[in-house]
Amino acid sequence: MRRVAIVGVGNMGGAMAQRILDQRWPVQVHDIDEGRMAALAALGAVARPDPAAAAIGCGVLIVCVVDAAQVEEVLFGPRGAAQVMRAGQAVLLCPTISPRDVEDVAKRLAEQGIATIDAPMSGGPARARDGTMSLMVACEDAVYERQKMVIDILSSKVFRVSQKPGDGARTKLVNNLLAGINLAGAAEALAMGKSMGLDLSRTMDVIEQSSGQSWIGTDRMRRAIAGDYAPRAHVTLLQKDTRLAVQAAAIAGFTGPLGAATQAVFARAVEAGLGDLDDAVLFRLLAGS
Repeated sequence: MRRVAIVGVGNMGGAMAQRILDQRWPVQVHDIDEGRMAALAALGAVARPDPAAAAIGCGVLIVCVVDAAQVEEVLFGPRGAAQVMRAGQAVLLCPTISPRDVEDVAKRLAEQGIATIDAPMSGGPARARDGTMSLMVACEDAVYERQKMVIDILSSKVFRVSQKPGDGARTKLVNNLLAGINLAGAAEALAMGKSMGLDLSRTMDVIEQSSGQSWIGTDRMRRAIAGDYAPRAHVTLLQKDTRLAVQAAAIAGFTGPLGAATQAVFARAVEAGLGDLDDAVLFRLLAGS
């Protein structure tokens, strides 16, 4: 079945829907924001009133919401998709949630013969739109082969992590913890540069060509220097992800010095009322400006 359902068509899900529509595959969408559905309907998607309606007749349901509570609602809520899905269909889980939540979802779906593809994503809306985002895929090989066509449409950078749902989530949390550490470190270093009276733009010129360079540091601190905190990636996202990463590490019996400290920085930003701003705002928080 080439028809694809997507529940959650915000920045990432909407870009994924457009990418699939470009390939002339039929797409059914649902979102709590009717404006998002209308915009995609204008491009050829079919808007559905709830997740269950979206999933009917689709080979794969892509879940692209924010957290585990929303995943639970989409799949197992009063109008959840799982109640209408049948054996042979698959759910592609894209949110960053805990490995245990992924494993629980996979177990419950497997009882109905529905496959789970644990596939957290990385790369942002522009890369989702052109099919170059990264997908960290954990599922059985047979499931992967059945859904390979749509996975290849979505991503030219597919990483086959393992055959065990949950490992994709673990990989994503490892990546996002490092992203959070790099961002917090860049914000601290730039705040230190400000306190020393340095020209921050020139300081970034040096960092970008030297050992302190990181992609997320460059991307976010250039915006911070310009005072641009319009949200591309809200603080709450890495606040959630660093929290989940530290929790997953503890479950695995690992404790590191930087993860908890980074989690505390993001938590502090949310407590300061900065959660809905771009995570570049860590600079403002640490610089005291």
